[in-house]
Amino acid sequence: MKASHTIRPSFDDPNLVSVAGLVPGLRLAESAGLYDLLAEQLSLDSPNATAKTACVVGGMLAGADSIDELDLLRHGGMGRLFGGVRAPSTLGTFLRTFTHGHVQQLDAVGGRLLAGLAGRVPGLIAGADTTDGIALVDVDDTIREVHGYAKQAAAYGYSKVRGLNIQLATVSTPTAAPVIARARLRKGNTASAKGAGRLLAEAIATARAAGVKGQVLARADSAYYGWAFVGAAIRAKAWFSVTARMTPSVVAAIANIDETAWQPIKYPNAVFDQAEQRWVSDAEVTEVSFTAFTGRRKSEHVDCRLVVRRVKRLQPLASDGTEQGELFATYRHHGFVTNSTLDMVEADQRHRDHAIVEQVIAELKDGPLAHLPSGKYAANAAWVACAVIAFNLARAAAIAAGLAKARWATLRRKIINIPARIATTGRRLVLHLPTQWPWAQNWDMLHAVATGPPPPTAT
Repeated sequence: MKASHTIRPSFDDPNLVSVAGLVPGLRLAESAGLYDLLAEQLSLDSPNATAKTACVVGGMLAGADSIDELDLLRHGGMGRLFGGVRAPSTLGTFLRTFTHGHVQQLDAVGGRLLAGLAGRVPGLIAGADTTDGIALVDVDDTIREVHGYAKQAAAYGYSKVRGLNIQLATVSTPTAAPVIARARLRKGNTASAKGAGRLLAEAIATARAAGVKGQVLARADSAYYGWAFVGAAIRAKAWFSVTARMTPSVVAAIANIDETAWQPIKYPNAVFDQAEQRWVSDAEVTEVSFTAFTGRRKSEHVDCRLVVRRVKRLQPLASDGTEQGELFATYRHHGFVTNSTLDMVEADQRHRDHAIVEQVIAELKDGPLAHLPSGKYAANAAWVACAVIAFNLARAAAIAAGLAKARWATLRRKIINIPARIATTGRRLVLHLPTQWPWAQNWDMLHAVATGPPPPTAT
């Protein structure tokens, strides 16, 4: 395709907007209680704190990843569609007024909003809203690299880059994409597991408030292998599934496994043998009884299952490029501890699915957390809390629009960043959207959910 005529651009239409999808998006936030929660919870000594926070969240929904980019809210007819739009300089000053306590208030708003969104869009936690369902709570952390020496709390962490650490807990189900239950910003050199027990307890409580009635399975990698995480799961009456570190006790337990106990499992490149009705795979799994954390006081010893998966190591090629024959197969062993009652193969599959949390981290880094825009630590922490609100709102909007599998970038492209022209009829504003927009029906579905009556509550 190519331009069909000579084109003369002119930025002169005050009735055009480029992000018309913010209309149903922020209506959904309003119907889920965002503005009321902000008014009740935030005690900032700043005028119009609710409107300013909503500006930051709205800008993030539209794709802003820095304070300067929040200026995309001030173009064309945006001032007619939305009240309370503020300049980026005002919003930057507002974020710098946050203290640690105010960030915690905003974090609480995010947790309660998730419950409101789940009530407004029931499919948000589909599969865990019954007693026989299961909800998966995943905890992980990541380093967001920063540059310059003005960033408070920036330091070199486990990734060997200078940045700030973001720890988060997500909630998902086998049939629903993850949402963020809790998140927090930390110093760049903070150990991954620090504060994991409290974060997990808050995440499970948030999941319950959002309507999770089934069993909760808390998952984490080996950085969280410790009593703090496992103990929090036990106190919350949840299952845990945590990758075990190769401590002497774990190594001894694996070494004592009988060779006949290993069972082939479905794994990448596995083949199912129809004649023998079994998987032919380089991956095998087994389990043994195990007592974890025996180095702690006796009341903190945990009797559980140690599920071990082993995978054949790839044999190095010979000097002539051919594959060497193996006299003895060598394996890589991956173990995790769990107290679930799932069978061994399903427990291994569920544990491997912990990697879904990386999808959330990737979406955040492709969106509002592409940068941590302020030099002040508390302002960046508030930015992270707003990003959590925007992420959950985007996830709920995607489900309401019939795009349950859409990622945040896809939602922006199809629903949020759609141009429109504003017209006035009587006392109403009319949005004229593009004809033959491929996702017009999805936009209408979201608008209907956002502006319609709440769904009936289940009895």
